This record gives sequence, structure tokens and C-alpha cells, in this order.
Amino acid sequence: MERAPERVVTCPACRGPALFAPGNRWRPFCSERCRSVDLGAWASERFRVPAESAPDPGEGDGHGADAGAPLRH
Repeated sequence: MERAPERVVTCPACRGPALFAPGNRWRPFCSERCRSVDLGAWASERFRVPAESAPDPGEGDGHGADAGAPLRH
């Protein structure tokens, strides 16, 4: 049986080559350092998912005139 060729990808941290195989314990990164740099960036919130800002509580939610009124059951 023929082995699949080793796949080399670009390291997301340093942009260098990284082996994408079970033998690379840091994959998809090329090293422990690059993995730690990426983890630190997430932990310090340098990477964020874009989202719209939440409305101010005093503005209401725009769902009718009684949007701020207490609920009646």
C-alpha cells in the first residue's frame, strides 16, 4: 500500500511551512512557540468575531409602543 504524500501547510502564526500530519504535535502550527503566540492572541482578545453593538437599555428594542411595559399574563 502506498503512503499519501506529506502535506505541508502555511503556519497561521509565522507564515512558514508546517507539516500537517499526526507526527506534528503542534499542527497546524510549525512549533510550540507559534501555537503559544496564537493562544495568547486569542486570550488577549486580539482576535474577535465582528458583531453589531447591543442597543442601549433606554432605547427599547423597537418592537411596538409598549415594548418597555411590564408583561401581562
